Amino acid sequence: MTSPDEPAISTASPDPRPSTAADPEGDAKAVTEAALFEAFGGVRGMVETVLPGLLFVTIFTINKDLHTSAIAALAVSLLLVVVRLIRRDTVKHAFSGVFGVAFGVLFAMMTGNAKDFYLPGMLYTLGLALAYIITTLAGVPLIGLILGPVFKENLSWRTRNPGRKKAYAKASWAWGLILLAKCAILFPLYWWADTAQLGWVLIALKIPPFLLSVYLTWVFLAKAPPPIDVFAEMEERERAEKEREAATAGTGDRPPARHRR
Repeated sequence: MTSPDEPAISTASPDPRPSTAADPEGDAKAVTEAALFEAFGGVRGMVETVLPGLLFVTIFTINKDLHTSAIAALAVSLLLVVVRLIRRDTVKHAFSGVFGVAFGVLFAMMTGNAKDFYLPGMLYTLGLALAYIITTLAGVPLIGLILGPVFKENLSWRTRNPGRKKAYAKASWAWGLILLAKCAILFPLYWWADTAQLGWVLIALKIPPFLLSVYLTWVFLAKAPPPIDVFAEMEERERAEKEREAATAGTGDRPPARHRR
């Protein structure tokens, strides 16, 4: 099912280059906030994350019908994709939601257990938590891999910007530990609680851990050195190379000067 734990990278990203404004620190925080808002889907992404699961648990709580609940959740996920297509918005986040819901429906239908609708999302959350922790221990924190392209720095933070790498490591630890805490609540409920209880707890835990993780990421990055815009550097090198080529070509084409006697 749809999960806000999956960072959905948007194709529209703010320009993270340092500002010449009077308040560079405030500007850096604003740029970081805008980048995180775009990268993780924003308010609309959160709505698309919660709505299918909320519809499933609401219908199942009322009539205990697995098929009706599952079909309704899948239908609303598809509708969200159609709306994005009509509006010509990016559909990455909505498509990930459809796949998540589809896997949940498949699991529940195969086992006949309505609680299995939530199992793929829970396993994904556990896997993502471990990925954040393992990649950080390996020196390539996952949040840096996700946000590097958004800030137009790619992997430059690994070797050229140690302060930023440290901030990404802190943020990845935050994501990993918060998601592990979420799993520590949900997996026991999967075994002990009924479907409705598990569903409502899961809905309640959708947004708050996500917002806390995003907030901590913003705090760490807002205090970090500004990103190195590798795209701007590439463009500058290409421009300089073209100028050198033009200068060389101009010198080579100039006719030799004639000496006067």
